[in-house]
Amino acid sequence: MRLLATSLLLTAVLTASPALAQGLTVRTGETWSFRIANGQPVKARKVAAQSRPKSGEVVVTVRSMMGTTMTIISNNRQAYTYKAELIGAEKAVATRSCTLPANARMSFENWPQTAKAVRLSQFKVATKDGACP
Repeated sequence: MRLLATSLLLTAVLTASPALAQGLTVRTGETWSFRIANGQPVKARKVAAQSRPKSGEVVVTVRSMMGTTMTIISNNRQAYTYKAELIGAEKAVATRSCTLPANARMSFENWPQTAKAVRLSQFKVATKDGACP
């Protein structure tokens, strides 16, 4: 019984972690740093808004400005495409996103919808650096 309770508690803690869940949810007003592994954000942690990514890291900030804005900087050697979902009062809405450029160059996204958060997931190495759909 004790083993079962411990297992359930561990499962609840692991699934609640933004770094281990499917994707990373960044609330409006937050800045996060993370690495990419197997297409998902890992080792995610909140950082100061003015933070720059260390080698191999990505830093993302979401703000409420003219709808929802997101700045994202990847200090990786390759560019990535990724899935971005706007999280509002109801269900998540998938939206378009530009390619995340390589070598610490910034990407700026703006959506007219107001969102409480943006969930990022499904990072894939891009064939074209700096492209927007």
